[in-house]
Amino acid sequence: MGHSRKSFDRRDFLRATAGTTVALAAASVVTGAAAGSATAAPSTATTSGLTIPKDRIGIQLYSIRDKVASLGFAVVFAELSRIGYREVEFAGYTQDTAILGRQITLPEIRRLLDDNGLRAVGSHVGIGNLRTNLKAELDAAQILGMPHVGTANAPSNLNTVAGYRAAADEFNVWGAEATARGLKLYQHNHAGEFAFATDQPSVRLYDVFLKNTDPRHVYLELDIYWAYVGQYRFPGFDPAAYVRNQPYRYPLFHMKDGDANPSNVNGFDIVEFGAGDLPYERFIRDIGPRAAHIGIWEQDTAPNTQPNPPGSLGAAARSFAAIDQLLR
Repeated sequence: MGHSRKSFDRRDFLRATAGTTVALAAASVVTGAAAGSATAAPSTATTSGLTIPKDRIGIQLYSIRDKVASLGFAVVFAELSRIGYREVEFAGYTQDTAILGRQITLPEIRRLLDDNGLRAVGSHVGIGNLRTNLKAELDAAQILGMPHVGTANAPSNLNTVAGYRAAADEFNVWGAEATARGLKLYQHNHAGEFAFATDQPSVRLYDVFLKNTDPRHVYLELDIYWAYVGQYRFPGFDPAAYVRNQPYRYPLFHMKDGDANPSNVNGFDIVEFGAGDLPYERFIRDIGPRAAHIGIWEQDTAPNTQPNPPGSLGAAARSFAAIDQLLR
């Protein structure tokens, strides 16, 4: 199905539900001592409003990494602000040194954000940096004024219960240090975290991580696309249920769209937002209204968007418009 047809369907949905109620979750907030069930159904209780603020739509800069490299932060931030983005999630703090004749500094990046009405909302750093250079990463987050700092690496390369328990112990230590600095540490999923443990095939790795991390100190950024890929590859859970059961642990979402493709091992191809098949309207209804979640657009394939230029910035503009329409 083409982009215009899907956008029309989403607008029809939003018009039909505007001013009405949405489903509220029945489950209470689960503590770190309890497993985060991802199979509970939403209740029939209702309330109004969405929990993804439409005036705080963000972008993961990895999506436009080619433009950061060729144009620099100043030009890119100005264009993102013009499009309407308000939150920026970093994927590194460097640009081509030829742009300034030297490396840009963190205070300079902060000034560019402020000058363009943007806020740094989070950053993806390597898990190795958290392990060996945590203080510097937390320092960088505070200089940039961001409330969250996280990693897109899997908690462990050992897909066993013991491996994920050991990873949870590490994240608890890092998270406590982040909390002491007024920051929130988060982990961003891909599909592999939803696989079953190799030593206990009835246990899902993501559930081990949730159960054994301290909800006071360790948070999650749900990549919605990869969660649905996980559902496709490792069935038996509902991505929305994780958020519904522990809403305050998910301050950030990656709003990435996917177009169904049975020939792809993941079940979906990554596409511009609004051009895919992922059930975003249902997901937003089903997560419940008890906590706000900042929506961050990401499209790994955006630099390949044709024509180029505008390339990835064109994809960013069209995806922003589709997300903005979804959240109205």
